Amino acid sequence: MNNQYDTIVIGGGHNGLVTAVYLAKAGQKVLVLEARDVLGGAAATEEVWPGFKVNTGAADAGMFQETIVKDLFLKMHGLEFRQSPAAVFAPQPDGRSLTLWRDEAKTVGEIARFSPRDAERYPAFARQVGRFAAVLQGMMLQTPPDLMALGLGDAGWGKVGWQLKRLGGPEMMEFMRVLPLAAQEYLDDWFESDALKGAIGADAITGNQLGPRAAGTTLMLFYQHINGWLNGRSPLGGIGQLSAALASAARQFGAEIRTGTAVAHIQVNDDGQATGVLLADGSEIAARTVVSNADPRRTFFDLVGPQKLEPRFMRAVRNIIYRGCTAKLNLALSGLPEFVGQSDEAQLTGRIRLAPSLTYLEKAADDAKYGRISAHPFLDATIPTLTDPTLAPAGQHIMTITMQYAPYCLRDGDWTSEREALGDLILDALAPYSPNLQSLISHRQILTPLDWEQTVGLTEGSIHHGQMGLEQLLVMRPVSAWGQYRTPIENLYLCGAGTHPGGGVTGAPGYNAAREVLKSSP
Repeated sequence: MNNQYDTIVIGGGHNGLVTAVYLAKAGQKVLVLEARDVLGGAAATEEVWPGFKVNTGAADAGMFQETIVKDLFLKMHGLEFRQSPAAVFAPQPDGRSLTLWRDEAKTVGEIARFSPRDAERYPAFARQVGRFAAVLQGMMLQTPPDLMALGLGDAGWGKVGWQLKRLGGPEMMEFMRVLPLAAQEYLDDWFESDALKGAIGADAITGNQLGPRAAGTTLMLFYQHINGWLNGRSPLGGIGQLSAALASAARQFGAEIRTGTAVAHIQVNDDGQATGVLLADGSEIAARTVVSNADPRRTFFDLVGPQKLEPRFMRAVRNIIYRGCTAKLNLALSGLPEFVGQSDEAQLTGRIRLAPSLTYLEKAADDAKYGRISAHPFLDATIPTLTDPTLAPAGQHIMTITMQYAPYCLRDGDWTSEREALGDLILDALAPYSPNLQSLISHRQILTPLDWEQTVGLTEGSIHHGQMGLEQLLVMRPVSAWGQYRTPIENLYLCGAGTHPGGGVTGAPGYNAAREVLKSSP
Protein backbone atom coordinates (compact mmCIF):
# COMPACT_ATOMS: atom_id res chain seq x y z
CA MET A 1 0.00 0.00 0.00
CA ASN A 2 1.07 3.57 -0.59
CA ASN A 3 -0.01 7.10 0.34
CA GLN A 4 0.91 6.67 4.01
CA TYR A 5 -1.18 8.73 6.45
CA ASP A 6 -1.03 8.98 10.20
CA THR A 7 -4.80 8.52 10.48
CA ILE A 8 -7.65 7.68 8.13
CA VAL A 9 -11.12 8.69 9.34
CA ILE A 10 -13.92 6.68 7.75
CA GLY A 11 -17.03 8.83 7.41
CA GLY A 12 -17.49 12.58 7.03
CA GLY A 13 -20.29 12.99 9.54
CA HIS A 14 -19.86 15.68 12.16
CA ASN A 15 -18.15 13.35 14.66
CA GLY A 16 -15.69 12.09 12.07
CA LEU A 17 -14.86 15.66 11.12
CA VAL A 18 -14.39 16.69 14.75
CA THR A 19 -11.90 13.84 15.20
CA ALA A 20 -10.10 14.81 12.00
CA VAL A 21 -9.72 18.47 13.01
CA TYR A 22 -8.28 17.69 16.42
CA LEU A 23 -5.83 15.14 15.00
CA ALA A 24 -4.74 17.47 12.22
CA LYS A 25 -4.40 20.31 14.70
CA ALA A 26 -2.05 18.08 16.70
CA GLY A 27 0.16 17.70 13.63
CA GLN A 28 -1.04 14.43 12.18
CA LYS A 29 -1.40 13.77 8.47
CA VAL A 30 -5.14 12.98 8.27
CA LEU A 31 -7.37 11.68 5.49
CA VAL A 32 -11.18 11.73 5.74
CA LEU A 33 -13.09 9.40 3.42
CA GLU A 34 -16.81 10.00 2.87
CA ALA A 35 -18.86 7.71 0.63
CA ARG A 36 -21.46 10.34 -0.24
CA ASP A 37 -20.89 13.48 -2.26
CA VAL A 38 -22.02 15.63 0.65
CA LEU A 39 -20.51 15.88 4.12
CA GLY A 40 -22.48 15.71 7.35
CA GLY A 41 -23.98 12.22 7.33
CA ALA A 42 -27.24 12.45 9.24
CA ALA A 43 -26.60 16.16 9.83
CA ALA A 44 -26.47 17.36 6.24
CA THR A 45 -28.14 20.14 4.28
CA GLU A 46 -28.95 19.22 0.69
CA GLU A 47 -30.56 21.00 -2.26
CA VAL A 48 -33.33 18.46 -2.68
CA TRP A 49 -35.23 20.66 -5.16
CA PRO A 50 -33.83 23.66 -7.07
CA GLY A 51 -33.53 26.57 -4.64
CA PHE A 52 -34.60 24.56 -1.57
CA LYS A 53 -31.84 23.65 0.89
CA VAL A 54 -33.19 20.99 3.22
CA ASN A 55 -31.89 19.65 6.52
CA THR A 56 -32.36 16.04 5.47
CA GLY A 57 -31.39 14.68 8.88
CA ALA A 58 -30.95 16.56 12.15
CA ALA A 59 -32.80 19.85 12.42
CA ASP A 60 -30.60 21.76 14.87
CA ALA A 61 -27.29 21.80 16.73
CA GLY A 62 -28.53 22.76 20.17
CA MET A 63 -26.48 19.97 21.77
CA PHE A 64 -23.20 20.69 19.94
CA GLN A 65 -20.44 21.24 22.47
CA GLU A 66 -19.39 24.85 22.91
CA THR A 67 -15.89 23.70 23.88
CA ILE A 68 -15.42 22.40 20.33
CA VAL A 69 -16.77 25.60 18.78
CA LYS A 70 -14.24 27.65 20.75
CA ASP A 71 -11.28 25.25 20.48
CA LEU A 72 -11.51 25.10 16.70
CA PHE A 73 -12.55 28.74 16.12
CA LEU A 74 -15.49 27.50 14.07
CA LYS A 75 -17.09 30.93 13.91
CA MET A 76 -14.06 32.07 11.92
CA HIS A 77 -14.90 29.28 9.46
CA GLY A 78 -18.41 30.62 8.82
CA LEU A 79 -20.38 28.94 11.61
CA GLU A 80 -23.09 31.28 12.86
CA PHE A 81 -25.94 30.17 15.07
CA ARG A 82 -29.44 31.55 15.31
CA GLN A 83 -31.94 30.85 18.06
CA SER A 84 -35.68 31.07 17.66
CA PRO A 85 -37.86 32.92 20.20
CA ALA A 86 -40.11 29.86 20.53
CA ALA A 87 -38.86 26.46 21.68
CA VAL A 88 -41.99 24.34 21.20
CA PHE A 89 -45.41 25.06 19.72
CA ALA A 90 -47.85 22.27 20.59
CA PRO A 91 -51.31 22.51 18.99
CA GLN A 92 -53.99 20.60 20.88
CA PRO A 93 -56.97 18.49 19.75
CA ASP A 94 -59.41 20.96 21.36
CA GLY A 95 -58.20 23.85 19.19
CA ARG A 96 -55.96 25.44 21.79
CA SER A 97 -52.18 25.51 21.69
CA LEU A 98 -49.31 25.58 24.16
CA THR A 99 -46.13 27.47 23.37
CA LEU A 100 -42.93 27.02 25.37
CA TRP A 101 -40.94 30.20 24.83
CA ARG A 102 -37.28 30.74 25.60
CA ASP A 103 -38.55 33.59 27.75
CA GLU A 104 -39.59 31.85 30.98
CA ALA A 105 -42.13 34.49 31.99
CA LYS A 106 -43.97 34.11 28.69
CA THR A 107 -43.95 30.34 29.10
CA VAL A 108 -45.40 30.57 32.60
CA GLY A 109 -48.22 32.72 31.23
CA GLU A 110 -48.91 30.13 28.53
CA ILE A 111 -48.97 27.24 30.98
CA ALA A 112 -51.34 29.11 33.28
CA ARG A 113 -54.04 28.85 30.61
CA PHE A 114 -53.90 25.07 31.07
CA SER A 115 -53.05 24.81 34.77
CA PRO A 116 -52.27 27.61 37.27
CA ARG A 117 -50.66 24.97 39.50
CA ASP A 118 -48.31 23.84 36.71
CA ALA A 119 -47.44 27.44 35.89
CA GLU A 120 -46.38 27.99 39.48
CA ARG A 121 -44.21 24.87 39.52
CA TYR A 122 -42.63 25.30 36.08
CA PRO A 123 -39.71 27.62 37.06
CA ALA A 124 -38.53 25.18 39.75
CA PHE A 125 -38.83 22.30 37.28
CA ALA A 126 -36.78 24.17 34.66
CA ARG A 127 -34.08 24.92 37.23
CA GLN A 128 -33.90 21.27 38.30
CA VAL A 129 -33.64 20.00 34.73
CA GLY A 130 -30.90 22.56 34.13
CA ARG A 131 -28.93 21.43 37.17
CA PHE A 132 -29.30 17.73 36.42
CA ALA A 133 -28.47 18.20 32.74
CA ALA A 134 -25.34 20.10 33.80
CA VAL A 135 -24.13 16.98 35.62
CA LEU A 136 -24.53 15.00 32.40
CA GLN A 137 -22.79 17.81 30.53
CA GLY A 138 -19.76 17.21 32.74
CA MET A 139 -19.61 13.63 31.42
CA MET A 140 -19.87 14.53 27.75
CA LEU A 141 -16.21 15.24 27.04
CA GLN A 142 -14.83 12.46 29.23
CA THR A 143 -13.73 8.97 28.26
CA PRO A 144 -15.75 6.42 30.27
CA PRO A 145 -13.66 4.83 33.01
CA ASP A 146 -12.20 1.37 32.53
CA LEU A 147 -13.89 -0.56 35.33
CA MET A 148 -11.35 -3.35 34.99
CA ALA A 149 -8.54 -0.94 35.92
CA LEU A 150 -7.64 -0.12 39.48
CA GLY A 151 -8.71 3.52 39.36
CA LEU A 152 -11.39 5.55 37.64
CA GLY A 153 -9.03 6.75 34.96
CA ASP A 154 -9.20 10.37 33.85
CA ALA A 155 -9.32 12.91 36.65
CA GLY A 156 -12.21 14.49 34.79
CA TRP A 157 -14.51 11.94 36.39
CA GLY A 158 -13.48 13.28 39.77
CA LYS A 159 -14.76 16.66 38.61
CA VAL A 160 -18.04 15.05 37.60
CA GLY A 161 -18.35 13.56 41.07
CA TRP A 162 -17.58 16.93 42.63
CA GLN A 163 -20.22 18.57 40.46
CA LEU A 164 -22.74 15.98 41.57
CA LYS A 165 -21.78 16.52 45.21
CA ARG A 166 -22.22 20.27 44.83
CA LEU A 167 -25.91 19.71 44.20
CA GLY A 168 -26.21 19.11 47.91
CA GLY A 169 -27.28 15.98 49.73
CA PRO A 170 -31.05 16.06 49.07
CA GLU A 171 -30.66 17.17 45.44
CA MET A 172 -27.94 14.60 44.77
CA MET A 173 -30.17 11.85 46.11
CA GLU A 174 -33.03 13.16 43.98
CA PHE A 175 -30.79 13.04 40.90
CA MET A 176 -29.93 9.41 41.61
CA ARG A 177 -33.58 8.59 42.26
CA VAL A 178 -35.07 10.08 39.10
CA LEU A 179 -32.34 9.15 36.58
CA PRO A 180 -33.64 5.59 35.96
CA LEU A 181 -37.31 6.60 36.10
CA ALA A 182 -39.75 6.54 33.23
CA ALA A 183 -40.32 10.06 31.96
CA GLN A 184 -44.00 9.73 32.76
CA GLU A 185 -43.25 9.07 36.44
CA TYR A 186 -40.93 12.07 36.62
CA LEU A 187 -43.29 14.47 34.86
CA ASP A 188 -46.33 13.23 36.79
CA ASP A 189 -44.50 14.23 39.97
CA TRP A 190 -44.33 17.81 38.68
CA PHE A 191 -47.34 18.53 36.52
CA GLU A 192 -51.02 17.75 35.92
CA SER A 193 -51.55 19.18 32.41
CA ASP A 194 -51.47 16.58 29.63
CA ALA A 195 -50.54 19.23 27.09
CA LEU A 196 -47.49 20.34 29.07
CA LYS A 197 -46.33 16.83 29.88
CA GLY A 198 -46.68 15.76 26.26
CA ALA A 199 -44.78 18.78 24.92
CA ILE A 200 -41.89 18.23 27.34
CA GLY A 201 -41.94 14.43 27.51
CA ALA A 202 -41.44 14.05 23.76
CA ASP A 203 -37.77 14.91 24.30
CA ALA A 204 -37.40 11.77 26.40
CA ILE A 205 -38.17 9.39 23.54
CA THR A 206 -36.50 11.11 20.56
CA GLY A 207 -34.85 8.55 18.28
CA ASN A 208 -35.69 5.56 20.48
CA GLN A 209 -38.34 2.88 20.04
CA LEU A 210 -39.37 3.50 23.64
CA GLY A 211 -42.45 5.17 25.03
CA PRO A 212 -42.45 7.64 27.94
CA ARG A 213 -43.40 4.82 30.34
CA ALA A 214 -40.11 2.99 29.67
CA ALA A 215 -37.52 2.95 32.45
CA GLY A 216 -34.61 5.33 31.92
CA THR A 217 -36.36 7.78 29.63
CA THR A 218 -35.93 10.53 32.23
CA LEU A 219 -32.19 10.27 31.58
CA MET A 220 -32.87 10.97 27.90
CA LEU A 221 -34.98 13.99 28.86
CA PHE A 222 -32.01 15.47 30.72
CA TYR A 223 -29.60 14.46 27.94
CA GLN A 224 -31.56 16.42 25.36
CA HIS A 225 -30.96 19.59 27.38
CA ILE A 226 -27.27 19.28 28.22
CA ASN A 227 -26.56 22.78 26.89
CA GLY A 228 -29.36 24.31 28.92
CA TRP A 229 -33.09 23.91 29.29
CA LEU A 230 -34.86 24.60 25.96
CA ASN A 231 -31.57 25.53 24.33
CA GLY A 232 -32.14 24.95 20.62
CA ARG A 233 -29.96 26.64 18.05
CA SER A 234 -29.38 26.10 14.36
CA PRO A 235 -26.55 27.13 12.04
CA LEU A 236 -27.44 29.79 9.51
CA GLY A 237 -27.50 28.14 6.10
CA GLY A 238 -28.69 24.84 7.54
CA ILE A 239 -27.22 22.15 9.75
CA GLY A 240 -24.77 21.33 6.96
CA GLN A 241 -22.93 24.56 7.73
CA LEU A 242 -21.61 22.91 10.87
CA SER A 243 -19.91 20.22 8.79
CA ALA A 244 -18.72 22.86 6.32
CA ALA A 245 -17.07 24.81 9.14
CA LEU A 246 -15.46 21.66 10.54
CA ALA A 247 -14.20 20.68 7.08
CA SER A 248 -12.76 24.17 6.59
CA ALA A 249 -10.95 23.95 9.92
CA ALA A 250 -9.65 20.47 9.11
CA ARG A 251 -8.25 21.62 5.78
CA GLN A 252 -6.65 24.65 7.41
CA PHE A 253 -4.69 22.28 9.64
CA GLY A 254 -3.66 20.19 6.63
CA ALA A 255 -6.23 17.39 6.60
CA GLU A 256 -7.37 15.95 3.29
CA ILE A 257 -11.08 15.26 2.72
CA ARG A 258 -12.39 13.11 -0.12
CA THR A 259 -16.10 12.81 -0.82
CA GLY A 260 -17.63 10.20 -3.14
CA THR A 261 -15.03 7.74 -1.84
CA ALA A 262 -16.45 4.60 -0.26
CA VAL A 263 -14.40 2.31 1.97
CA ALA A 264 -14.97 -1.39 1.27
CA HIS A 265 -12.75 -2.91 3.93
CA ILE A 266 -10.46 -2.06 6.84
CA GLN A 267 -7.14 -3.81 6.28
CA VAL A 268 -5.94 -5.89 9.27
CA ASN A 269 -2.61 -7.71 9.26
CA ASP A 270 -1.81 -11.11 10.76
CA ASP A 271 -0.82 -9.47 14.05
CA GLY A 272 -4.32 -8.04 14.47
CA GLN A 273 -3.36 -4.47 13.62
CA ALA A 274 -5.28 -2.07 11.37
CA THR A 275 -2.95 -0.95 8.60
CA GLY A 276 -5.20 1.03 6.27
CA VAL A 277 -8.26 0.68 4.06
CA LEU A 278 -9.35 -0.89 0.80
CA LEU A 279 -11.58 1.42 -1.24
CA ALA A 280 -14.59 0.33 -3.25
CA ASP A 281 -12.64 1.06 -6.45
CA GLY A 282 -10.00 -1.48 -5.42
CA SER A 283 -7.26 0.94 -4.39
CA GLU A 284 -5.51 0.68 -1.04
CA ILE A 285 -4.43 3.44 1.34
CA ALA A 286 -2.11 2.81 4.26
CA ALA A 287 -2.29 4.51 7.65
CA ARG A 288 -0.85 4.03 11.10
CA THR A 289 -4.33 4.45 12.65
CA VAL A 290 -7.89 4.02 11.37
CA VAL A 291 -10.86 5.70 13.03
CA SER A 292 -14.38 4.64 12.06
CA ASN A 293 -17.32 7.02 12.28
CA ALA A 294 -19.62 4.18 11.20
CA ASP A 295 -21.79 2.44 13.78
CA PRO A 296 -20.30 -0.58 15.60
CA ARG A 297 -22.16 -3.28 13.66
CA ARG A 298 -21.23 -1.78 10.31
CA THR A 299 -17.64 -1.28 11.40
CA PHE A 300 -17.00 -4.77 12.73
CA PHE A 301 -19.25 -6.93 10.56
CA ASP A 302 -18.97 -5.10 7.23
CA LEU A 303 -15.63 -3.27 7.28
CA VAL A 304 -13.47 -5.55 9.43
CA GLY A 305 -15.17 -8.95 9.18
CA PRO A 306 -16.07 -11.44 11.93
CA GLN A 307 -13.14 -13.68 11.09
CA LYS A 308 -10.76 -11.05 12.44
CA LEU A 309 -12.43 -10.81 15.86
CA GLU A 310 -13.02 -13.01 18.88
CA PRO A 311 -16.48 -14.69 18.92
CA ARG A 312 -17.50 -13.32 22.32
CA PHE A 313 -16.86 -9.77 21.19
CA MET A 314 -18.75 -10.29 17.94
CA ARG A 315 -21.68 -11.76 19.85
CA ALA A 316 -21.79 -8.61 21.99
CA VAL A 317 -21.71 -6.41 18.87
CA ARG A 318 -24.47 -8.50 17.27
CA ASN A 319 -26.62 -7.99 20.38
CA ILE A 320 -26.50 -4.19 20.28
CA ILE A 321 -30.09 -2.96 20.08
CA TYR A 322 -30.69 -0.55 17.19
CA ARG A 323 -34.43 -0.57 16.39
CA GLY A 324 -34.56 2.52 14.22
CA CYS A 325 -38.02 4.03 14.32
CA THR A 326 -37.59 7.49 12.82
CA ALA A 327 -38.92 8.66 9.47
CA LYS A 328 -38.95 12.09 7.92
CA LEU A 329 -41.17 14.03 5.53
CA ASN A 330 -39.56 17.07 3.94
CA LEU A 331 -41.86 19.56 2.22
CA ALA A 332 -41.37 22.49 -0.13
CA LEU A 333 -44.21 24.95 0.47
CA SER A 334 -45.53 27.82 -1.62
CA GLY A 335 -46.52 29.72 1.52
CA LEU A 336 -46.60 29.58 5.30
CA PRO A 337 -48.95 27.05 6.90
CA GLU A 338 -51.36 28.12 9.62
CA PHE A 339 -52.08 26.12 12.78
CA VAL A 340 -54.99 25.95 15.16
CA GLY A 341 -54.40 27.98 18.29
CA GLN A 342 -51.75 30.09 16.56
CA SER A 343 -51.87 33.84 17.05
CA ASP A 344 -48.31 34.83 16.17
CA GLU A 345 -45.93 33.72 13.41
CA ALA A 346 -43.13 33.63 16.00
CA GLN A 347 -44.81 30.62 17.63
CA LEU A 348 -43.76 28.53 14.62
CA THR A 349 -40.05 29.41 14.77
CA GLY A 350 -39.12 26.50 17.06
CA ARG A 351 -40.42 22.95 17.01
CA ILE A 352 -44.02 22.28 16.07
CA ARG A 353 -44.86 19.24 18.12
CA LEU A 354 -47.82 16.88 17.81
CA ALA A 355 -47.69 15.20 21.22
CA PRO A 356 -50.92 16.07 23.08
CA SER A 357 -50.24 13.76 26.03
CA LEU A 358 -47.88 11.13 27.36
CA THR A 359 -50.59 8.53 26.84
CA TYR A 360 -50.73 9.55 23.17
CA LEU A 361 -46.96 9.02 22.89
CA GLU A 362 -47.12 5.66 24.65
CA LYS A 363 -49.84 4.41 22.31
CA ALA A 364 -47.80 5.57 19.33
CA ALA A 365 -44.86 3.54 20.65
CA ASP A 366 -47.09 0.51 21.24
CA ASP A 367 -47.77 0.21 17.51
CA ALA A 368 -44.05 0.02 16.73
CA LYS A 369 -43.48 -2.71 19.33
CA TYR A 370 -45.50 -5.03 17.11
CA GLY A 371 -43.99 -3.93 13.80
CA ARG A 372 -46.75 -1.49 12.89
CA ILE A 373 -46.39 2.11 11.75
CA SER A 374 -48.02 4.30 14.39
CA ALA A 375 -51.58 5.09 13.36
CA HIS A 376 -51.41 8.28 15.43
CA PRO A 377 -47.72 9.23 15.28
CA PHE A 378 -45.59 11.60 17.27
CA LEU A 379 -44.56 14.43 14.94
CA ASP A 380 -41.82 17.00 15.50
CA ALA A 381 -41.67 19.61 12.74
CA THR A 382 -39.66 22.73 11.96
CA ILE A 383 -40.04 25.56 9.44
CA PRO A 384 -36.41 26.74 9.27
CA THR A 385 -37.13 29.35 6.62
CA LEU A 386 -38.91 31.50 9.20
CA THR A 387 -35.56 32.39 10.75
CA ASP A 388 -33.36 31.68 7.72
CA PRO A 389 -35.17 32.67 4.50
CA THR A 390 -32.04 31.95 2.39
CA LEU A 391 -32.95 28.24 2.49
CA ALA A 392 -35.81 28.63 -0.02
CA PRO A 393 -36.84 30.92 -2.89
CA ALA A 394 -38.39 34.23 -1.83
CA GLY A 395 -41.84 33.83 -0.30
CA GLN A 396 -41.59 30.04 -0.10
CA HIS A 397 -40.84 27.77 2.83
CA ILE A 398 -39.40 24.43 3.88
CA MET A 399 -41.07 22.25 6.47
CA THR A 400 -39.31 19.18 7.82
CA ILE A 401 -41.37 16.69 9.83
CA THR A 402 -39.69 14.02 11.91
CA MET A 403 -42.03 11.12 12.66
CA GLN A 404 -42.07 8.37 15.28
CA TYR A 405 -42.78 5.55 15.31
CA ALA A 406 -41.91 3.95 11.98
CA PRO A 407 -40.20 0.64 12.83
CA TYR A 408 -37.36 -0.56 10.63
CA CYS A 409 -38.79 -4.09 10.67
CA LEU A 410 -42.39 -4.02 9.45
CA ARG A 411 -44.69 -6.90 10.32
CA ASP A 412 -46.66 -6.45 7.10
CA GLY A 413 -45.27 -5.16 3.82
CA ASP A 414 -41.93 -3.43 3.32
CA TRP A 415 -40.67 0.12 3.08
CA THR A 416 -40.68 0.13 -0.71
CA SER A 417 -44.43 -0.41 -0.76
CA GLU A 418 -45.20 1.63 2.37
CA ARG A 419 -43.20 4.76 1.57
CA GLU A 420 -45.94 6.89 -0.02
CA ALA A 421 -48.53 5.64 2.46
CA LEU A 422 -46.27 6.86 5.25
CA GLY A 423 -46.15 10.35 3.74
CA ASP A 424 -49.93 10.38 3.45
CA LEU A 425 -50.32 9.21 7.05
CA ILE A 426 -48.13 12.06 8.32
CA LEU A 427 -50.09 14.65 6.37
CA ASP A 428 -53.40 13.17 7.52
CA ALA A 429 -52.23 13.40 11.13
CA LEU A 430 -51.36 17.07 10.63
CA ALA A 431 -54.50 18.01 8.72
CA PRO A 432 -56.72 18.75 11.78
CA TYR A 433 -54.01 21.02 13.18
CA SER A 434 -53.02 22.78 9.93
CA PRO A 435 -55.96 22.76 7.49
CA ASN A 436 -54.15 24.73 4.75
CA LEU A 437 -50.90 22.73 4.75
CA GLN A 438 -51.89 20.26 2.03
CA SER A 439 -52.73 23.06 -0.43
CA LEU A 440 -49.25 24.62 -0.04
CA ILE A 441 -47.15 21.55 -0.90
CA SER A 442 -45.17 21.82 -4.13
CA HIS A 443 -42.68 18.98 -3.46
CA ARG A 444 -42.25 16.26 -0.87
CA GLN A 445 -39.47 13.85 0.10
CA ILE A 446 -40.07 10.81 2.30
CA LEU A 447 -37.18 9.24 4.22
CA THR A 448 -37.82 5.88 5.90
CA PRO A 449 -35.60 3.95 8.33
CA LEU A 450 -34.48 1.87 5.35
CA ASP A 451 -33.40 5.07 3.58
CA TRP A 452 -31.31 6.07 6.60
CA GLU A 453 -29.60 2.68 6.40
CA GLN A 454 -29.05 2.59 2.64
CA THR A 455 -28.17 6.27 2.12
CA VAL A 456 -26.40 7.36 5.29
CA GLY A 457 -25.26 3.96 6.58
CA LEU A 458 -27.28 3.89 9.81
CA THR A 459 -27.83 0.26 10.80
CA GLU A 460 -31.58 -0.43 11.03
CA GLY A 461 -32.10 3.30 10.52
CA SER A 462 -31.04 4.07 14.10
CA ILE A 463 -30.20 7.77 14.24
CA HIS A 464 -28.29 7.24 17.51
CA HIS A 465 -26.11 4.34 16.20
CA GLY A 466 -27.90 2.16 18.73
CA GLN A 467 -30.81 2.72 21.09
CA MET A 468 -29.97 4.93 24.07
CA GLY A 469 -31.35 2.88 26.93
CA LEU A 470 -29.71 2.48 30.32
CA GLU A 471 -28.17 -0.83 29.23
CA GLN A 472 -26.37 0.82 26.30
CA LEU A 473 -24.83 3.93 27.82
CA LEU A 474 -21.54 5.00 29.41
CA VAL A 475 -19.20 2.00 29.94
CA MET A 476 -21.70 -0.23 28.13
CA ARG A 477 -21.50 1.77 24.90
CA PRO A 478 -20.88 0.24 22.42
CA VAL A 479 -20.32 -2.99 24.41
CA SER A 480 -19.07 -3.92 27.85
CA ALA A 481 -15.30 -3.56 28.39
CA TRP A 482 -14.86 -1.56 25.17
CA GLY A 483 -16.23 1.85 26.13
CA GLN A 484 -13.00 3.82 25.64
CA TYR A 485 -13.14 4.26 21.81
CA ARG A 486 -10.49 1.58 21.31
CA THR A 487 -11.33 -1.79 19.75
CA PRO A 488 -9.90 -5.33 19.87
CA ILE A 489 -8.14 -4.46 16.61
CA GLU A 490 -4.97 -2.58 17.49
CA ASN A 491 -4.85 0.92 15.93
CA LEU A 492 -8.59 0.84 15.12
CA TYR A 493 -10.84 3.28 16.97
CA LEU A 494 -14.50 4.28 16.92
CA CYS A 495 -15.62 7.91 16.96
CA GLY A 496 -19.34 7.76 16.10
CA ALA A 497 -22.56 8.04 18.08
CA GLY A 498 -22.34 4.33 18.91
CA THR A 499 -19.76 5.33 21.54
CA HIS A 500 -20.09 7.48 24.67
CA PRO A 501 -22.02 9.70 25.16
CA GLY A 502 -24.28 8.67 22.28
CA GLY A 503 -26.44 10.28 19.63
CA GLY A 504 -27.46 13.81 18.81
CA VAL A 505 -25.37 16.48 17.13
CA THR A 506 -22.90 16.90 19.99
CA GLY A 507 -19.42 16.33 18.54
CA ALA A 508 -18.51 14.70 21.87
CA PRO A 509 -17.72 11.18 20.57
CA GLY A 510 -15.40 12.66 17.96
CA TYR A 511 -13.70 14.89 20.52
CA ASN A 512 -13.14 12.04 22.97
CA ALA A 513 -11.94 9.62 20.30
CA ALA A 514 -9.35 12.10 19.06
CA ARG A 515 -7.97 12.44 22.58
CA GLU A 516 -7.64 8.66 22.90
CA VAL A 517 -5.88 8.37 19.53
CA LEU A 518 -3.40 11.07 20.52
CA LYS A 519 -2.67 9.30 23.82
CA SER A 520 -1.41 6.31 21.83
CA SER A 521 0.47 8.31 19.21
CA PRO A 522 4.26 8.31 19.30
